[in-house]
Amino acid sequence: MSGSVTVRVPAKVNVQLAVGAARPDGFHDLANVFLAVGLYDEVTVTPADELRITCSGPDADQVPLDRTNLAARAAIALAGRHGIEPDVHIHIAKDIPVAGGMAGGSADGAGALLACDALWGTGASREELLAICAELGSDVPFSLVGGAALGTGRGELLTPLEVGGTFHWVFAVADGGLSTPVVFREFDRLTEGTDVPLPEASPVLLDALRTGDTAALADALANDLQPAALSLRPSLADTLSAGTAAGALAALVSGSGPTTAFLAKDADSARAVAEALLASGTCRAARVAASPAAGATVVG
Repeated sequence: MSGSVTVRVPAKVNVQLAVGAARPDGFHDLANVFLAVGLYDEVTVTPADELRITCSGPDADQVPLDRTNLAARAAIALAGRHGIEPDVHIHIAKDIPVAGGMAGGSADGAGALLACDALWGTGASREELLAICAELGSDVPFSLVGGAALGTGRGELLTPLEVGGTFHWVFAVADGGLSTPVVFREFDRLTEGTDVPLPEASPVLLDALRTGDTAALADALANDLQPAALSLRPSLADTLSAGTAAGALAALVSGSGPTTAFLAKDADSARAVAEALLASGTCRAARVAASPAAGATVVG
């Protein structure tokens, strides 16, 4: 085994995140409409004497470089299934915000899995790769497939969705991260004693995706975790207001946050919203990206 394999893998935005009550296992049933967006991490695997991880890019110092990293766990899981040692150097070139609700860690897990499969020639089927992804985490299967999909169960059971156009987004990166488990605990606290409805995908939203109708999608965006994220990080309300004041058609917290997502009318409008968000001082960075984007792809 020589050489290396590089996989490019996209971020995601949840255009709908419907959350049910906590289950006995602690997870929540979800109706999670994923849309892959054109912000990417690149994961490169190279044969090595032992498993090790390095990382470069924005906030790389916040990425764990031990076996808790989903990229390392992916390599270990695939190697274990095929009776080989996971002796690779995994390098992650970060461009997806870290701990930002955009599935950057999940993307790295999916990227490492596909890269190791190619490097080792394990010939794993799509079903096997998706099964390993589901073991690693709820968002990892979608990082592998990309495009658009409805995630049910805890988000890992995917149904591909049709997208009839290009959607333009701005992502405002906040200072520091928000822990997904902490946000879910806050959701449980805020909804305690209430009748939490069963999560269902919005037919109006799915139709807006299918027809490529940006205005209709803007009206249908929804995130049941947003009140919890705002409770933990009240300053995000100022970011959401700044983006809509700058002309975004809609704004929401991305996933568990703290990244906020703004749907724009077109590419020019997205650039204008990004500039206004930066000037507002309510975020650390503002990134423009289009969707849908392809899932994990071998690029070198």
